[in-house]
Amino acid sequence: MNKEEYENMYHLEDTHWWYMGMRHIVFDFLAKYATKSRDGSLSILDAGCGTGGMLKHLQKLGQATGIDACEEALEFCRQRGLQRLALASVTDIPFADTSFDLIVSFDVLYHKNVRDDVAAMREFHRLLKPGGHLLIRLPAYNWLRGSHDEAVHTRQRYDSTELRQKMSRAGFQVTKVTYANSILFPLAATKRLTEMAFGLRSKSDVKEVSPLLNRTLAMVLGIEARLLNLTSLPWGLSVFALGKAL
Repeated sequence: MNKEEYENMYHLEDTHWWYMGMRHIVFDFLAKYATKSRDGSLSILDAGCGTGGMLKHLQKLGQATGIDACEEALEFCRQRGLQRLALASVTDIPFADTSFDLIVSFDVLYHKNVRDDVAAMREFHRLLKPGGHLLIRLPAYNWLRGSHDEAVHTRQRYDSTELRQKMSRAGFQVTKVTYANSILFPLAATKRLTEMAFGLRSKSDVKEVSPLLNRTLAMVLGIEARLLNLTSLPWGLSVFALGKAL
């Protein structure tokens, strides 16, 4: 990932509507599917923790550890006061078998440096205790590739069928697969396709917006979080999958 993207993430993760909304969706997911039957605190791995915005919040659920393949990202984590960190690839993680109750990996396996995403999922499976959960989020639909994907070094984007199949191949019982950021999908897809058609370039989709727009868009994703407690969504800019280690 480009250095400026890490800087964007670090400065915006706490307040930007997309990060706020995705945290809402993630914690609703975990509350419903992955944490309600557990006693005591969880042992959690954030695989590809970036600058630590999500890792900081995962500490509310238990002992959370972050790994990332970029030392620069881990330095931003340290600036947040996070200490349980390791420099590691998602295909070679330096922890013993069955070390974790929960592994999350958000917008990581799409990256061009992850050449074998199924191998990464198998590594996650190795690290999970029997009955532990893996929650993955990835960008959706290859036909939506644009300049943002160049900025974040995208290898590919995913659809729900491919993600389900790959998690199954890695040994997981797939509990739920759904798209997210669905309400805004028509507007966002139109914007992305227009940029591609006319050769317009914007380095990143992660940028500050007005406070009113930020609150409104965060509220929209909050509505989606409630919808996802009831059903799966048929399209969106992101795709989530939750699996259980057998």
